Amino acid sequence: MSAPTLEIFEAGDAALRAVATSSDVEANWTAVHSLAAWLRTAAVEGIYGAVPTYDSVLVEFDPYVTSARQVRAFVQLGMRQLEYAGTALRRPRRFDVPVVYGGDCGPDLERVAEHQGLEVADVIARHTEKTYIIRCLGAPAGSPMMDGPDFPLPVPRLKDPRLSVPAGAVSVAGRQAVIAPAVAPGGWCVIGQTPLTVLDASREPLVPYVPGDELRFHQIPEEDFTRFAGQFLEARP
Repeated sequence: MSAPTLEIFEAGDAALRAVATSSDVEANWTAVHSLAAWLRTAAVEGIYGAVPTYDSVLVEFDPYVTSARQVRAFVQLGMRQLEYAGTALRRPRRFDVPVVYGGDCGPDLERVAEHQGLEVADVIARHTEKTYIIRCLGAPAGSPMMDGPDFPLPVPRLKDPRLSVPAGAVSVAGRQAVIAPAVAPGGWCVIGQTPLTVLDASREPLVPYVPGDELRFHQIPEEDFTRFAGQFLEARP
């Protein structure tokens, strides 16, 4: 892998933020997630967290054990190692997600179709036709943040966010897509809902996927919702 250039910034007294700056967004994503994986594997004393997003990784450390200068040097070492050894990302797993679109499960489906100048069926077809890469985990509760469907336009957020969006809500906004693992307020357009349980507080980890895993949606009829209800989202065997 030819790693993008990293710019490293201090983020308070106990963290550094390393940002990949190339014009290749895919290379930036691969670089910061590989760096985060390498840091976790290295298990350096004083560094206790590496949280990657789309193009940056927040490296958290204990300032009583190590220093920003030492962590910066170690991050730079990690990038040189990755340039030599290639990506540290593991093979992705695949998740299939059944979704009931529209109606009470997807109250914004028709709004999204109208905004895009598409038929409702076209919106569903575009949402189900691609394989999504989970880019990072977001709020709330480890939501799988993904690049959105191939819609003609970015999807605007709701002018008035909902105070409560149900667990399993399948939503889009801007050029992104997501599933809500837990009940939470939300301003994204909800186009469907999966009956699967995404977050289980009795399990470790709480959600079954990690960044880099792949996910596909498929439509099910409303009467099948209860057939899947209570099942946990699992990777394909």
